[in-house]
Amino acid sequence: MGSTGVAVAMVIVVMMVQADVKPQRDFNLQRFAGKWYRVGLAYDSPTFLQYKSLVKVSMGIVTPLSNGNVNLTMWDQMPTGCVIKMYQYVATDVPGQFTYFSTRHGITKDITVVDTNYTEYAIVLKHKVFNREYTQVALYARSLKVKNEVYQKFKAFALSRHFPRDSILAPPTAENCPASGH
Repeated sequence: MGSTGVAVAMVIVVMMVQADVKPQRDFNLQRFAGKWYRVGLAYDSPTFLQYKSLVKVSMGIVTPLSNGNVNLTMWDQMPTGCVIKMYQYVATDVPGQFTYFSTRHGITKDITVVDTNYTEYAIVLKHKVFNREYTQVALYARSLKVKNEVYQKFKAFALSRHFPRDSILAPPTAENCPASGH
């Protein structure tokens, strides 16, 4: 198979993987806006398991733009301290689905808000093809704590996507990240 055939096959596989993941029905970006904490994470990257003990709860602020796109500001606790990262998610034709270009990896990633009740939690799927497919599922919450049934819903979704049990975690809270006042 030539390189064009491989590329077409990869696109078909990605479309098949993504086709069975639907965004939140009647997704409302204005209701989704605001502060979220990433309180759960599942990642199928083979290198993730060796770093998972370093993962902490991160905080993000979703800011809708007038064109339907989203600015996301994230605060992540890294070994070097609290780091602020900025992302711009580009709206697709499907409400609740976005793409963004990762400057770190030089590729476009797909973001789908799979399930949210807007006031308590959101389950978000991030998918990319980078030498192979990588998928991440995140559980976001409006506060640092979520009900056990919400965490179990997130865990069940990750398991249904064939994530290994040891790649699903509820990270500890970050100390002073972001600094008080945000």
